[in-house]
Amino acid sequence: MLKSKDRILNKTRREFLGTAGTLLLGSSLLPALAIDNEPIIDIHQHTDYAGRPHDVLLAHQRAMGITKTILLPAGTPAFGSSTQNGKTNGLQAKCSGNEVCYEFAQKYPNEFIFGANEVPDLPDATKEIEKYLKLGAPIIGELKFGVDCDSKEMQKIYQLAEEYKVPVLMHWQFEMFNYNFERFPKMLEKYPNVNFIGHAQTWWANIDKNHTDQKVLYPKTKVAKGGLTDKLLSDYPNMYGDLSAGSGLLSMTRDEDHAREFLSRHQDKLLYGSDCDDHVGHGEKCQGAQTIAEIRKLSASKTIERKLLHGNAKKLFRL
Repeated sequence: MLKSKDRILNKTRREFLGTAGTLLLGSSLLPALAIDNEPIIDIHQHTDYAGRPHDVLLAHQRAMGITKTILLPAGTPAFGSSTQNGKTNGLQAKCSGNEVCYEFAQKYPNEFIFGANEVPDLPDATKEIEKYLKLGAPIIGELKFGVDCDSKEMQKIYQLAEEYKVPVLMHWQFEMFNYNFERFPKMLEKYPNVNFIGHAQTWWANIDKNHTDQKVLYPKTKVAKGGLTDKLLSDYPNMYGDLSAGSGLLSMTRDEDHAREFLSRHQDKLLYGSDCDDHVGHGEKCQGAQTIAEIRKLSASKTIERKLLHGNAKKLFRL
Protein backbone atom coordinates (compact mmCIF):
# COMPACT_ATOMS: atom_id res chain seq x y z
CA MET A 1 0.00 0.00 0.00
CA LEU A 2 1.36 3.46 -0.98
CA LYS A 3 2.32 5.79 1.74
CA SER A 4 0.39 9.06 2.00
CA LYS A 5 3.25 11.11 0.47
CA ASP A 6 3.55 8.75 -2.52
CA ARG A 7 -0.20 8.89 -3.13
CA ILE A 8 -0.10 12.69 -3.21
CA LEU A 9 2.85 12.69 -5.63
CA ASN A 10 1.16 10.19 -7.97
CA LYS A 11 -2.09 12.17 -7.89
CA THR A 12 -0.22 15.38 -8.71
CA ARG A 13 1.63 13.64 -11.57
CA ARG A 14 -1.65 12.28 -13.03
CA GLU A 15 -3.30 15.70 -12.83
CA PHE A 16 -0.33 17.33 -14.58
CA LEU A 17 -0.29 14.75 -17.38
CA GLY A 18 -4.04 15.04 -17.80
CA THR A 19 -3.88 18.83 -18.00
CA ALA A 20 -0.98 18.72 -20.46
CA GLY A 21 -2.85 16.21 -22.63
CA THR A 22 -5.94 18.40 -22.65
CA LEU A 23 -3.88 21.42 -23.65
CA LEU A 24 -2.22 19.51 -26.46
CA LEU A 25 -5.53 18.18 -27.69
CA GLY A 26 -7.05 21.64 -27.47
CA SER A 27 -4.21 23.17 -29.48
CA SER A 28 -4.73 20.63 -32.24
CA LEU A 29 -8.38 21.67 -32.48
CA LEU A 30 -7.68 25.40 -32.59
CA PRO A 31 -7.67 27.03 -36.02
CA ALA A 32 -4.17 27.17 -37.49
CA LEU A 33 -4.56 30.91 -37.98
CA ALA A 34 -4.65 31.40 -34.20
CA ILE A 35 -1.38 29.53 -33.69
CA ASP A 36 1.02 30.98 -36.23
CA ASN A 37 1.23 34.44 -34.64
CA GLU A 38 0.95 36.31 -37.94
CA PRO A 39 -1.13 39.49 -37.63
CA ILE A 40 -4.50 39.64 -39.39
CA ILE A 41 -6.60 42.76 -39.89
CA ASP A 42 -10.35 42.24 -40.21
CA ILE A 43 -11.79 45.31 -41.96
CA HIS A 44 -15.45 44.29 -41.62
CA GLN A 45 -17.16 43.40 -38.34
CA HIS A 46 -20.19 44.63 -36.40
CA THR A 47 -21.30 45.03 -32.81
CA ASP A 48 -24.56 43.32 -31.81
CA TYR A 49 -24.57 41.50 -35.16
CA ALA A 50 -27.76 39.36 -35.19
CA GLY A 51 -27.92 39.90 -31.43
CA ARG A 52 -24.44 38.54 -30.69
CA PRO A 53 -23.26 39.64 -27.20
CA HIS A 54 -20.15 41.79 -26.97
CA ASP A 55 -18.14 39.24 -25.00
CA VAL A 56 -18.88 36.65 -27.69
CA LEU A 57 -17.73 39.07 -30.41
CA LEU A 58 -14.46 39.57 -28.54
CA ALA A 59 -13.93 35.81 -28.13
CA HIS A 60 -14.90 35.20 -31.77
CA GLN A 61 -12.30 37.60 -33.13
CA ARG A 62 -9.60 36.19 -30.87
CA ALA A 63 -10.49 32.63 -31.89
CA MET A 64 -10.05 33.59 -35.55
CA GLY A 65 -6.61 34.99 -34.76
CA ILE A 66 -7.56 38.58 -35.60
CA THR A 67 -5.13 41.13 -34.22
CA LYS A 68 -7.01 44.27 -35.33
CA THR A 69 -10.71 44.62 -36.15
CA ILE A 70 -12.55 47.54 -37.74
CA LEU A 71 -16.11 47.83 -36.43
CA LEU A 72 -18.55 49.16 -39.02
CA PRO A 73 -21.56 50.86 -37.40
CA ALA A 74 -25.15 51.04 -38.58
CA GLY A 75 -26.91 54.34 -39.09
CA THR A 76 -29.53 55.93 -36.88
CA PRO A 77 -32.86 54.05 -37.03
CA ALA A 78 -34.91 55.72 -39.75
CA PHE A 79 -38.15 54.97 -41.56
CA GLY A 80 -37.81 56.33 -45.07
CA SER A 81 -37.21 54.69 -48.42
CA SER A 82 -33.44 54.40 -47.82
CA THR A 83 -34.11 51.85 -45.05
CA GLN A 84 -37.12 50.24 -46.77
CA ASN A 85 -39.37 52.01 -44.25
CA GLY A 86 -37.28 50.78 -41.36
CA LYS A 87 -37.03 47.14 -42.41
CA THR A 88 -33.29 47.39 -43.01
CA ASN A 89 -32.35 49.44 -39.98
CA GLY A 90 -29.28 48.11 -38.20
CA LEU A 91 -27.77 47.16 -41.58
CA GLN A 92 -30.57 44.58 -41.88
CA ALA A 93 -28.82 42.56 -39.16
CA LYS A 94 -29.57 44.27 -35.80
CA CYS A 95 -26.12 45.90 -35.84
CA SER A 96 -25.60 48.83 -33.49
CA GLY A 97 -24.50 52.34 -34.35
CA ASN A 98 -21.63 54.76 -34.01
CA GLU A 99 -21.65 55.25 -30.25
CA VAL A 100 -21.62 51.52 -29.44
CA CYS A 101 -18.74 50.84 -31.85
CA TYR A 102 -16.82 53.80 -30.48
CA GLU A 103 -17.25 52.70 -26.86
CA PHE A 104 -16.30 49.10 -27.63
CA ALA A 105 -13.14 50.25 -29.41
CA GLN A 106 -12.30 52.51 -26.47
CA LYS A 107 -12.58 49.51 -24.18
CA TYR A 108 -10.24 47.37 -26.32
CA PRO A 109 -8.07 49.93 -28.13
CA ASN A 110 -5.32 47.47 -29.05
CA GLU A 111 -7.73 45.17 -30.87
CA PHE A 112 -10.61 47.26 -32.21
CA ILE A 113 -11.12 50.41 -34.28
CA PHE A 114 -14.44 52.16 -34.87
CA GLY A 115 -15.82 53.39 -38.18
CA ALA A 116 -18.38 56.13 -38.90
CA ASN A 117 -21.74 55.84 -40.62
CA GLU A 118 -25.18 57.37 -41.06
CA VAL A 119 -28.29 57.01 -43.18
CA PRO A 120 -27.33 59.27 -46.10
CA ASP A 121 -30.66 61.05 -46.64
CA LEU A 122 -31.11 62.12 -43.02
CA PRO A 123 -30.68 65.90 -42.62
CA ASP A 124 -27.64 65.67 -40.34
CA ALA A 125 -25.98 62.67 -41.99
CA THR A 126 -22.64 64.27 -42.76
CA LYS A 127 -22.59 66.02 -39.36
CA GLU A 128 -23.02 62.67 -37.58
CA ILE A 129 -20.34 61.00 -39.68
CA GLU A 130 -17.95 63.89 -39.22
CA LYS A 131 -18.34 63.67 -35.43
CA TYR A 132 -16.71 60.24 -35.46
CA LEU A 133 -14.17 61.10 -38.12
CA LYS A 134 -12.96 63.83 -35.80
CA LEU A 135 -12.67 61.21 -33.04
CA GLY A 136 -10.39 59.16 -35.28
CA ALA A 137 -12.57 56.84 -37.37
CA PRO A 138 -10.45 55.67 -40.36
CA ILE A 139 -13.40 54.65 -42.57
CA ILE A 140 -16.95 55.57 -43.54
CA GLY A 141 -19.29 52.61 -43.82
CA GLU A 142 -20.62 50.30 -44.40
CA LEU A 143 -22.95 52.31 -46.64
CA LYS A 144 -25.84 49.87 -47.01
CA PHE A 145 -28.86 51.96 -47.90
CA GLY A 146 -31.55 52.08 -50.57
CA VAL A 147 -30.26 55.06 -52.53
CA ASP A 148 -28.58 55.61 -55.89
CA CYS A 149 -24.83 55.14 -55.49
CA ASP A 150 -24.33 58.43 -57.35
CA SER A 151 -27.09 60.39 -55.57
CA LYS A 152 -26.45 63.87 -54.20
CA GLU A 153 -26.73 62.49 -50.64
CA MET A 154 -24.06 59.89 -51.28
CA GLN A 155 -21.83 62.41 -52.99
CA LYS A 156 -21.90 64.58 -49.89
CA ILE A 157 -20.45 61.60 -48.03
CA TYR A 158 -17.81 61.07 -50.72
CA GLN A 159 -16.83 64.72 -50.38
CA LEU A 160 -16.50 64.29 -46.62
CA ALA A 161 -14.32 61.22 -47.18
CA GLU A 162 -12.14 63.26 -49.50
CA GLU A 163 -11.78 65.99 -46.89
CA TYR A 164 -10.79 63.56 -44.13
CA LYS A 165 -8.80 61.24 -46.40
CA VAL A 166 -10.63 58.07 -45.35
CA PRO A 167 -11.96 55.17 -47.48
CA VAL A 168 -15.66 54.52 -48.07
CA LEU A 169 -17.02 50.96 -47.90
CA MET A 170 -19.99 50.25 -50.21
CA HIS A 171 -22.50 47.40 -49.98
CA TRP A 172 -23.85 46.70 -53.48
CA GLN A 173 -26.98 44.57 -53.68
CA PHE A 174 -29.20 44.75 -56.75
CA GLU A 175 -32.51 46.55 -56.17
CA MET A 176 -31.78 46.76 -52.43
CA PHE A 177 -28.72 48.84 -51.63
CA ASN A 178 -26.64 51.36 -53.61
CA TYR A 179 -28.63 51.26 -56.83
CA ASN A 180 -27.12 51.52 -60.32
CA PHE A 181 -23.78 49.83 -59.78
CA GLU A 182 -23.04 50.22 -63.50
CA ARG A 183 -22.91 54.01 -63.05
CA PHE A 184 -20.28 53.94 -60.34
CA PRO A 185 -17.27 54.43 -62.65
CA LYS A 186 -18.36 58.05 -62.95
CA MET A 187 -18.00 58.44 -59.19
CA LEU A 188 -14.52 56.94 -59.25
CA GLU A 189 -13.59 59.48 -61.88
CA LYS A 190 -15.26 62.39 -60.10
CA TYR A 191 -13.60 61.57 -56.76
CA PRO A 192 -10.15 60.23 -57.68
CA ASN A 193 -8.76 61.07 -54.23
CA VAL A 194 -11.32 58.92 -52.42
CA ASN A 195 -10.57 55.23 -51.96
CA PHE A 196 -13.70 53.13 -52.34
CA ILE A 197 -14.05 49.56 -51.09
CA GLY A 198 -16.55 47.29 -52.87
CA HIS A 199 -18.48 44.65 -50.95
CA ALA A 200 -21.48 42.29 -51.09
CA GLN A 201 -23.48 40.29 -53.59
CA THR A 202 -23.68 42.51 -56.67
CA TRP A 203 -20.05 43.56 -56.31
CA TRP A 204 -18.75 39.98 -56.22
CA ALA A 205 -21.20 38.53 -58.73
CA ASN A 206 -19.83 40.94 -61.32
CA ILE A 207 -16.30 39.61 -61.38
CA ASP A 208 -17.75 37.48 -64.20
CA LYS A 209 -18.21 39.16 -67.59
CA ASN A 210 -20.97 36.64 -68.35
CA HIS A 211 -23.03 37.70 -65.35
CA THR A 212 -26.03 39.31 -67.01
CA ASP A 213 -28.93 38.49 -64.70
CA GLN A 214 -28.37 40.88 -61.80
CA LYS A 215 -31.17 39.25 -59.83
CA VAL A 216 -28.84 36.28 -59.29
CA LEU A 217 -26.95 37.36 -56.19
CA TYR A 218 -24.94 34.20 -55.53
CA PRO A 219 -23.89 32.75 -58.89
CA LYS A 220 -22.07 29.42 -58.72
CA THR A 221 -20.92 29.02 -62.31
CA LYS A 222 -17.34 29.21 -63.57
CA VAL A 223 -16.03 32.76 -63.89
CA ALA A 224 -15.08 34.49 -67.15
CA LYS A 225 -12.49 37.18 -66.54
CA GLY A 226 -13.45 40.77 -67.30
CA GLY A 227 -16.67 41.57 -65.42
CA LEU A 228 -17.41 45.12 -64.24
CA THR A 229 -15.93 44.48 -60.78
CA ASP A 230 -12.77 43.09 -62.38
CA LYS A 231 -12.50 46.17 -64.59
CA LEU A 232 -13.03 48.60 -61.73
CA LEU A 233 -10.20 47.00 -59.77
CA SER A 234 -7.95 47.02 -62.82
CA ASP A 235 -8.75 50.45 -64.22
CA TYR A 236 -9.17 52.65 -61.14
CA PRO A 237 -6.41 53.06 -58.56
CA ASN A 238 -8.99 54.22 -55.98
CA MET A 239 -11.10 51.02 -56.13
CA TYR A 240 -10.54 48.18 -53.64
CA GLY A 241 -12.37 44.95 -52.80
CA ASP A 242 -13.57 43.59 -49.45
CA LEU A 243 -13.42 39.77 -49.42
CA SER A 244 -15.88 39.45 -46.54
CA ALA A 245 -19.26 37.74 -46.20
CA GLY A 246 -20.67 34.76 -48.03
CA SER A 247 -20.43 36.65 -51.31
CA GLY A 248 -16.70 37.22 -50.93
CA LEU A 249 -16.08 33.62 -49.94
CA LEU A 250 -18.20 32.35 -52.86
CA SER A 251 -16.22 34.52 -55.28
CA MET A 252 -13.27 32.26 -54.49
CA THR A 253 -14.86 28.86 -53.96
CA ARG A 254 -17.10 28.92 -57.08
CA ASP A 255 -14.06 28.79 -59.35
CA GLU A 256 -10.77 28.29 -57.55
CA ASP A 257 -8.68 28.35 -60.74
CA HIS A 258 -10.04 31.80 -61.55
CA ALA A 259 -9.65 32.88 -57.91
CA ARG A 260 -5.93 32.04 -57.84
CA GLU A 261 -5.32 34.28 -60.82
CA PHE A 262 -7.71 36.97 -59.56
CA LEU A 263 -6.02 37.18 -56.15
CA SER A 264 -2.64 37.43 -57.82
CA ARG A 265 -3.71 40.06 -60.34
CA HIS A 266 -5.41 42.24 -57.73
CA GLN A 267 -3.07 41.42 -54.86
CA ASP A 268 -2.62 45.09 -53.95
CA LYS A 269 -6.35 45.90 -54.04
CA LEU A 270 -8.03 43.17 -51.97
CA LEU A 271 -8.65 43.21 -48.22
CA TYR A 272 -9.69 40.52 -45.76
CA GLY A 273 -12.91 41.05 -43.85
CA SER A 274 -15.10 38.58 -42.00
CA ASP A 275 -18.60 40.12 -41.76
CA CYS A 276 -19.36 36.99 -39.79
CA ASP A 277 -22.10 36.70 -37.15
CA ASP A 278 -21.40 33.25 -35.74
CA HIS A 279 -20.43 32.67 -32.09
CA VAL A 280 -17.52 30.27 -32.51
CA GLY A 281 -14.70 31.74 -34.57
CA HIS A 282 -13.46 28.53 -36.18
CA GLY A 283 -14.62 25.50 -38.11
CA GLU A 284 -17.28 25.03 -40.74
CA LYS A 285 -19.81 27.25 -39.00
CA CYS A 286 -17.51 30.28 -39.11
CA GLN A 287 -17.55 31.91 -42.52
CA GLY A 288 -14.83 34.37 -41.47
CA ALA A 289 -12.43 31.55 -40.60
CA GLN A 290 -13.30 29.79 -43.86
CA THR A 291 -12.42 32.95 -45.79
CA ILE A 292 -9.00 33.11 -44.13
CA ALA A 293 -8.41 29.46 -45.00
CA GLU A 294 -9.44 30.02 -48.62
CA ILE A 295 -7.12 33.02 -48.96
CA ARG A 296 -4.25 30.94 -47.64
CA LYS A 297 -5.14 28.06 -49.92
CA LEU A 298 -5.40 30.14 -53.11
CA SER A 299 -2.66 32.74 -52.65
CA ALA A 300 0.13 31.99 -55.09
CA SER A 301 2.77 33.09 -52.59
CA LYS A 302 3.21 33.97 -48.96
CA THR A 303 3.73 37.57 -50.01
CA ILE A 304 0.27 37.71 -51.59
CA GLU A 305 -1.33 36.02 -48.60
CA ARG A 306 0.17 38.54 -46.21
CA LYS A 307 -0.97 41.46 -48.37
CA LEU A 308 -4.56 40.21 -48.35
CA LEU A 309 -4.69 39.36 -44.65
CA HIS A 310 -2.70 42.29 -43.32
CA GLY A 311 -0.49 44.44 -45.51
CA ASN A 312 -3.07 46.09 -47.76
CA ALA A 313 -5.32 47.08 -44.87
CA LYS A 314 -2.39 48.38 -42.84
CA LYS A 315 -1.39 50.60 -45.73
CA LEU A 316 -4.87 51.77 -46.72
CA PHE A 317 -5.94 52.62 -43.19
CA ARG A 318 -2.49 53.83 -42.10
CA LEU A 319 -2.46 51.47 -39.11
